[in-house]
Amino acid sequence: MLEEVERWLTGRSWSSADRPLNRLTEARAADPGRTTVSVVLPALNEEATVGAIVATIRRELMERVRLVDELVVIDSGSTDATAAVARAAGARVVHRDAILPRIPALPGKGEVLWRSLLVTSGEIVCFVDADLRDFSAEFVSGTVGPLLTDPAVQFVKAMYDRPLGDAAGQGGRVTELVARPLLNLHWPRLAGFVQPLGGEYAVRRSLLERLPFPVGYGVELGLLVDALHTVGLDALGQVDVGVRVHRHQDGQALGRMAAAIYRTAQLRLSRGHLVRPALTQFERGEDGFVPRTYAVDTEERPPMREIAEYAARRAA
Repeated sequence: MLEEVERWLTGRSWSSADRPLNRLTEARAADPGRTTVSVVLPALNEEATVGAIVATIRRELMERVRLVDELVVIDSGSTDATAAVARAAGARVVHRDAILPRIPALPGKGEVLWRSLLVTSGEIVCFVDADLRDFSAEFVSGTVGPLLTDPAVQFVKAMYDRPLGDAAGQGGRVTELVARPLLNLHWPRLAGFVQPLGGEYAVRRSLLERLPFPVGYGVELGLLVDALHTVGLDALGQVDVGVRVHRHQDGQALGRMAAAIYRTAQLRLSRGHLVRPALTQFERGEDGFVPRTYAVDTEERPPMREIAEYAARRAA
């Protein structure tokens, strides 16, 4: 590991316990500008979990203490009761297709995160996946905390153990097989991130609006790499929030995720184009193995500050 990364691990890796809620509320009270915080949950068919997450954030971080100013669920086109459950729990729900309608929406998590900047106003934006079980408010307060207490910090990822069944630490299969090798080989300054693909992180809006957003699964790696090049390693940090329990995807879904992440890395390495932006996988049918070919995400959205509607909204 690079000496720079070892120093970074000492100075930019924290525990959520390092900044308890009373310290954060005091920091906000002492802030003359009162930095505002928006929490965004991208959601697609998450009726089983989104309500408990919203209710916890609202109770612990909006009512018991005033740490979060805005709580928004962006519905990606759910066919279940995700929107109704989230609204009943206290979130503002916005459908992805209602945001920036002049640009047709593409499928993918990154697309939703990009569009969320147009319907939120917080100077700090905290993203939280909507499929978490046993959710703790520390996923939000932990990642937001360094941004509220240290003006030099601009981007904070959550780190945690990810159990797979009864096996501790085995839930990050794409991280270990794809993302971590890519980062160590090509962006070794990011080798200290425990969960580079984690969906829980907080970022200053002033940075987010300068970054391009891969529309699909590559969004987390793309944002992290581009943030490194934009603001430098010392502006990035990570916070230990304990354990993350969520729905695990099957092996083929993970393969498609891995392909999108590799493509995101390849684009940043060469700014070139894949010869064949598709992934063929195989499923066993009655007569043997059947090939199934899926498109690999090849679209990225430009930095939000280049969008006329966003610029007009910020100027208003």
